[in-house]
Amino acid sequence: METFDAIVVGAGVAGLTAARLLAQAGQGVLVLEARDRIGGRTWTEHADGFTTDRGASWIHGIDGNPLAQVVDAFGMRSVEFTVGSYQSHSRPIAYYGPAGERLSEEASHAFGEDIREFDSHLAATIGVSVPGSSYADAIEETLTALDWEASRAARVREFMYHRAEEQYGVSAGNLDAHGLDDDSVEGDEVVFPEGFGELAAHLAKGLDIRLDHVVTRVQWSPDGARVMCGQGGFSAAKVIVTVPIGILKSGDFEFSPALPEPLTDAIAGFEMNNFEKVFLRFPRKFWDHDVYAIRQQGDAGTWWHSWYDLTDLHGVPTLLTFAAGPSALETRGWSDGHIAESVLQALRGIYGELVETPEHVLVTNWQDDPFSRGSYAYMTPGSRTEHHDLLATPVAGVLHLAGEATWGEDPATVTAALRSGHRAAQNILGRELPFKTLSDRI
Repeated sequence: METFDAIVVGAGVAGLTAARLLAQAGQGVLVLEARDRIGGRTWTEHADGFTTDRGASWIHGIDGNPLAQVVDAFGMRSVEFTVGSYQSHSRPIAYYGPAGERLSEEASHAFGEDIREFDSHLAATIGVSVPGSSYADAIEETLTALDWEASRAARVREFMYHRAEEQYGVSAGNLDAHGLDDDSVEGDEVVFPEGFGELAAHLAKGLDIRLDHVVTRVQWSPDGARVMCGQGGFSAAKVIVTVPIGILKSGDFEFSPALPEPLTDAIAGFEMNNFEKVFLRFPRKFWDHDVYAIRQQGDAGTWWHSWYDLTDLHGVPTLLTFAAGPSALETRGWSDGHIAESVLQALRGIYGELVETPEHVLVTNWQDDPFSRGSYAYMTPGSRTEHHDLLATPVAGVLHLAGEATWGEDPATVTAALRSGHRAAQNILGRELPFKTLSDRI
């Protein structure tokens, strides 16, 4: 049985970050990855001359963000594309009312002001919400207190429900009231013309990574650990497990003995979401110019309500929308063509005969990915925000968990993955490690 100082399970950003820092410190490190590629949920597809991020795309706020420092140190080219989270007013948006008419600038501004006012009241509602309350409970309680006219309240309600879906891939009724507490952006947001997958490629250089190694069992004690997979077993003094919540809850991944109860309780409060990207590449641009997004209000936007213009990034007319929450569940198992036709039907409600047949359609399928079982984790009603960081509590000085779900300040992001891997490495080495060293050679 091969023996190492540390074994890292998972070659996503969290695992690669931890492994690189440990290797730079002189540790003998092995990375075991179930997939036939590195990167985890940071996955860039290069096909037919186009670059598409099937997984993570954005750095959500570069101010004071160590991830921004790391990608700069690696020389990764980025461009500003500030979505401002799921906001009503962050950049020019073409809003269409329930009947398909484009809202005037004045009407769009008034709607944005409604969202601002509602958000301030919603924050107060959430602040005093009872444990177990859902995000939907907080929305409805806030609307009741405001007592707005019915159509005004309806537009705000649907926006807030869509926010839960697009930010966390779950219906508002299944998300804890505090599930969007982290929903803020500090500074510009950026994307990567050559793909976010470049980050994993840089982090992986010089590491011992074994692909197609599906870990099924981690056997640990205060004396060390054994990691079992189809190719046999490996032993190490320390183990960092970075698999997603969906795998930790699947029954296909076992800890022996079981994790301590505080950690298992925390894991039980999270679920993997239902969230897919839908890219449509067209021969010509038929939609509104000088806007970065199109949004449909009312029943017509129940499933497909927001489209983002990626034309400048992709170099050809391209729209991105999301199957998120209920729509992802309903369309799960549909063919790409079926999903595309559903999206096009919604666009025809706005643009009519101007809508053309797309030249290319790409739909992600994270819900059925056997090594993630969803895109990222969310808090179910009754879970607590501190459960994120609780998951990173070292066990017996041997076992460490990392990954986007284990970082409380900004979960569900690549920033969270990077910082969680960094924390795990620091915990093992017992000293602070500057992020800038990640770009150094091993």
